[in-house]
Parts: sequence; C-alpha cells; structure tokens
Amino acid sequence: MNLQPAQLQEHLKRGLKSLYTLHGDEPLLVQEFADALRAEARQQGYTERTVHTVAGAHFDWSEVLASGGSLSLFADKQIVEIRIPSGKPGKDGSVALQQIAERAQGDDATLTLVMLPKLDGMTTKGAWFGALDSFGVTVKFDPIDRRNLPQWISQRLQMQGQRVAAGEEGQRTLQFFSDRVEGNLLAAHQEIQKLALLYPAQSGAGDGTLSFEQVENAVLNVARYDVFKLAEAVLGGQSVRVARMLEGLQAEGESEVLVHWALSEDIRSMKRVKDAIAAGRPMPMALRDNRVWGVKEKLFERVLPQIDDTTLSNLLQAAHKVDGIVKGLKQPDWPASGWQALHRLAGMVCEQCAAAPAGRAAVQGRAR
Repeated sequence: MNLQPAQLQEHLKRGLKSLYTLHGDEPLLVQEFADALRAEARQQGYTERTVHTVAGAHFDWSEVLASGGSLSLFADKQIVEIRIPSGKPGKDGSVALQQIAERAQGDDATLTLVMLPKLDGMTTKGAWFGALDSFGVTVKFDPIDRRNLPQWISQRLQMQGQRVAAGEEGQRTLQFFSDRVEGNLLAAHQEIQKLALLYPAQSGAGDGTLSFEQVENAVLNVARYDVFKLAEAVLGGQSVRVARMLEGLQAEGESEVLVHWALSEDIRSMKRVKDAIAAGRPMPMALRDNRVWGVKEKLFERVLPQIDDTTLSNLLQAAHKVDGIVKGLKQPDWPASGWQALHRLAGMVCEQCAAAPAGRAAVQGRAR
C-alpha cells in the first residue's frame, strides 16, 4: 500500500498499521514522518523500542527476527526499527525482510519501521521490497523541487503562526529565502525555526507577518553552499545560480583549489566518457566505468551529445590554465585572481551545457 507523506494525518485517524517502509533522499521529511509514527505509537502503548542498523555483508539478521517476536516483561507493545543505509539488505536480508513482512500481518503488538535511502527502479522490483509493499504501508519521499521550495517554506511558516506579506513582496521574500538555503531542507528548517524565535507570532501586536527585511536579516549569512552542488549547477547550465554559488563559496572561505578540482574533474570525466563512446562503448557503460552516477549521470546524458571533441579539448586547456592561476601562476589573457578565473571557467562550461535542449529550456524559463 502506497501512502503520500501529506496523507499522514488522515491515515493516522484510521489507525496505525503494523508495518511501514520509508524510502527517499530527504532526511528531514523521513525523520519527521518517523517521529510522527513513533509519537502516535507511544500514545497507543508502544512503550519499548529497538533499533537495528544493517551494516556490512555479515549482518546478523537473526537478532532482527528475534526482536520482532519477543517482548520484555515490562512492555505490552514494541517498535522495531530496521535501518538499511545502503538500501541493499543482501541475500539473507531479503529472506528475513520477507519473513518480517508476512509476520507483520495482524500483529498488534509490534510496529515495524523499515527506513531506506532513495531506491532505484530495479531495487523496488525485488522480492523483499515487494513483500514490504504488499503487507505494509510504503511511503516514498521525493525531493522538494526548487520551484516548489517557496511554497514549502510558506507552509512551514504557517505551521508556526507566521507568514510573509501578501503579493509581490511576499513572493520576493520566499524566493530570496529559497535561494539562500540552496534547496537544503535541513538548512531551511533551521532558519524557519530561528524566525519563530526571533519574531514570535504572538508577541506584542504582531500578527505573524514577516517582512522581507526580517527574513533577510535572519538568513543573510547562513547560506549553505556546496562545491559538489556547484558542479551540478554548472552541468545544468544554470549560470545565474552558479555565479551566486561561487560568490557564496568565496565569502565562506572555501578553497579555490577544491572548487577548481570539482569543475575540472567533471570536464575530464566528460572527455573520458566521450572518448569511450567514440571507441564504441555504449553511453551507460561508459558512464558507469567512469563512476558517473545519480544526478550527474542524467546531466551527462543530456549535455555530452551536444559538446564536440574540440570544445572539450578547449575546456580542458582552460581548466589547466586555471589550475596554475589558483596556485599563484599568471596566465596570458586570464584574470590574475583565482576566483575570477573560476568564474570564467565555470561560465565557459555553463555556456556549453546550457546549449543542450533541456539547458535552453531552463535558460528561457528563467528569462521569462
């Protein structure tokens, strides 16, 4: 049985189930959902809790199976949590999870909570996941898209009695907030909590409305910039975002050498994959051979067919020059400042990636 995260409260009104499987790559949302289940369970007398973290190929699943079938002398009901950070339970784990799922049916004494990371399509077709889904409740947590982040922030503010101003000012405030936290929900959550402390909704004559200036003062210096997120933005052809991230990394004192490494490593990877494809290697295999996975895999698949060998060679040469600049050397026709050179290199890659079909659509969307 599949359940949307937003349906939790309605679901709980109909009563707890005995088995829940949570999977996704938004730790905040997964944690909040699990906390809500635990809180409801405690109210219903689930006083004992055991946690098993599956790590390594030789994990002892017998302990997990045993804990689900036994209660202490002081508890009538229990919560059993099974955390699988890798998302791969292994052969023994697959068998054990199928047994756990079947045993959960009609078990009013044990609430089993299985917590997993984001899973690929092949994993969700496995027998163990199918059993969890058939005998229990499965909840998938998708990332909050950057376009939907302002709305998510607005909803979270409302939950603590706050809101932004109506109209254009409010939209500008939410967009500013979204840009500063760079899509990081944990960072956004922390700043929303900070706003509740700084500007309590019930204090004085206030009605909980936050001005742009209040939000700006609260979050101005707390943006979380990430070198590897920068590389994804570059491959996505998001020039405005890339410029802002570089400025943030510089302000936070990030190493120029590390930023250069992230940019140049992607250029080298594109060249290696391109060469492998030219030699007859299928793109999926070439990407796997060069350890290009996840978000970057999709970005490479989009941009590589649009970038020719000459362009990649020019980008490699540019990356080589910037390598010297960030290490204190001067290069003809290049800025002497390492950060300025990084801006230029990132802009060159952005320009090529934005020329790919999806990149053009993204640029046009921002222009509108």
